[in-house]
Order: sequence, then structure tokens, then C-alpha cells
Amino acid sequence: VLVDAAKKYDKVILPGYTHMQHAQPVLLSHHLLAYSWMFARDFTRLKAAFDAADNCPLGAAALAGTSYPLDRQLTAAELGFAGVIPNSLDAVSDRDFLLDLHYAGSVMAMHLSRLSEEIVLWSSSEFGFITLSDSYSTGSSIMPQKKNPDFAELIRGKSGRVYGNLVQLLVTMKGLPLAYNKDLQEDKEGALDTAHTLMQCLSVMAGMISTWTVNEDAMARECGVGHLAATDVADYLAKRGLPFREAHAVVGHLVLMCEKRGCNLEDLPFEVFQEASPLFERDITEALDIPSIVAARTTEGGTAPAAVAVQLERAEAQLVADEGVFGSLTKVVEMGHGVK
Repeated sequence: VLVDAAKKYDKVILPGYTHMQHAQPVLLSHHLLAYSWMFARDFTRLKAAFDAADNCPLGAAALAGTSYPLDRQLTAAELGFAGVIPNSLDAVSDRDFLLDLHYAGSVMAMHLSRLSEEIVLWSSSEFGFITLSDSYSTGSSIMPQKKNPDFAELIRGKSGRVYGNLVQLLVTMKGLPLAYNKDLQEDKEGALDTAHTLMQCLSVMAGMISTWTVNEDAMARECGVGHLAATDVADYLAKRGLPFREAHAVVGHLVLMCEKRGCNLEDLPFEVFQEASPLFERDITEALDIPSIVAARTTEGGTAPAAVAVQLERAEAQLVADEGVFGSLTKVVEMGHGVK
């Protein structure tokens, strides 16, 4: 869904933020792909948790192995496992594979929470960047004009629940001597709760993004606030030989003048630029154009349309590769359960 949205909004520009202050303009597609890569890493962590669980304890018996003539490799293969757990004591007492699942889930919950926070902010009256579908927002119980981002808030809140499940199992495991202890019966409820919680959150998040309305004009309007061209004006001077520290100071002075005049950098007369530094020429106006600023960030992973197009191809290829891995894992699980 994020990749699809990135393709759909590949020409929309919005302010990029640091410290929640206007910083530099970026493409909305670039912003959305940042989250796409986060979830791609989450998939990698989930795959690692699967691999950690893909070893068979059968034959370890109570803790010391068994005197019966068992072929552990054969039974593991028949059940669809990749191999066996090599130590019988570890086999009955290891829950690292569940901790891996909890950790992967906790990081994913954090990513979902960050995206939810952006949705809450973007859908507010102060931002107005997006409008959520009625299917993924609710009205107020007392104020009829309100449209609350309750679904995003609930996903944001679920992160605490998922974190709690990770901490619960860590605390359960921390003082256990080898081998089995009855405390380990507490390993199941939290893992299932985390999995079910995240599946619901992912489904709702996909629905919110696929049905929201992007308010391009509001994003464009905010690009005119906060002097987003300031860094590029400093870069303009640095490329003409002025040390960046001095260029930074020059542009800081120009921004201060704008604040006093109640205008933006592009509203200053050319004479003001020349007074600030003789290195300024008439082409400084090109450094003040928002689309040109975006287009100049052509480095790999940058926000220029050309760079984002390359990144989008990589994201789509990664998605196809991950779907292939998921398909192969599904077959392994079905094989182990005897599903035809």
C-alpha cells in the first residue's frame, strides 16, 4: 500500500521536518517510501524469528535425550523443520525464537506507531495534509463537527501492549536455571497476543492509507512557510567558494531580515542579497524555487524525482522478493502440517 501510494503521489511536495520544524522540501513519495523500508526491515526480522524457530526439539525428551533408537534428523525432516536443536538441555528450555518474534513485533509496532502519529498530525486542522475516510475515523460523542483519527490512535496505543509482551517473556526467562521450569508455560499467551494485535494493526493501517485523501494544496502552501530554501541559498554561496560556516551566517542574516519584514526569502529584492554577499548573482532566484530544490537532491536515496524513481524500483523489487520468501515459508509450514 505504501509503494502504491508513493507511485500515486510522485509529484506532490511537502515540507520535510527535523525537530518538528520546517527543514527542507521533499516528495511525498519519498516520505512514504521511508516507511516502506522500515516495514521491509521488519519482514527481515520476522524471517529471522522464523529461522530461529525452524529447528526441531523432538528427541530431546525431558532434558537429557533418550535411550530409544530415534533418528532426530529424519523426524525433523518429516515434520518440515530445517534441522534439529543440537543440545537436548537447550532444546527444552530455549525460548529465544519467541523473544525474536517479540522483538521483531515490537520494532514493527514502533514503526506503526510513528506512522500513526504522522497520520494524527497530518489529519489535524493545523496541518490539513490528509483527510481520512469515514471508514477509518469516528465522530465525537459530544462535538458533531469532529472527525477523530481514532484508528491511528489505537494503533499507536497498541505499541505499549506489544512491548509489554516482550518484557513479560524477558522477565520470565531471566532467572531460569537449566533445564525445563513450569514458568515456561507463560511463553504462549503473549506471543499469540502480539501476533494477533499486529495483524489487526497492519490491516487497519493499510486500509487508512489506501482510502485517505491527500490535500496537495495544503502541503504546497506549507512549503512556503519556514524558509525551506535557506539551506540551498547557503549551498549556493558555498559552491562559489565561501566556507559553509560563513555562508550559514549570511543566510541566517537574510532570514532575520525576512522575519523583521514579514516576508519569505524569495520576496527579498536582489539588492538585499548582494548587500549580504557579492557572490550572489541574478540566478539566485533558481535556488529559491521549491521544485528546483527538490530536483537538485539527486544522490542515491535523495528526494529528487529521478532518485525517487530509482528507489521506487528497488522498493518494488524488494516487495516481490519478500513475497517470494513468504510464499516459500508458507509452503514449508503447510508441508510440516501435512496440508496438501
